[in-house]
Amino acid sequence: MKQRLLTGWNFRRIMYAAIGIALIVQSIMIKEWFGILVGGYFAAMGIFAFGCAGGNCFGGNCTTPIQKYPSSTSSEIEHEAIKTS
Repeated sequence: MKQRLLTGWNFRRIMYAAIGIALIVQSIMIKEWFGILVGGYFAAMGIFAFGCAGGNCFGGNCTTPIQKYPSSTSSEIEHEAIKTS
């Protein structure tokens, strides 16, 4: 948990934490208590690196392999002319 809090900080994670904290402060100032929950969620995403703020699903569990497609030549592609009236 300590490693997760201290490492892997990127721009997205900093922005989630900053926007979440700003939402909390603004919600307290205008006494909009539901906003504290929303701000807390975004701040937690940034601080604890989960959800979108974690980047690539923390741990790389959601990564998909890059597919390599064989190069095709122009002789393999067939074109058909469409005649309109």
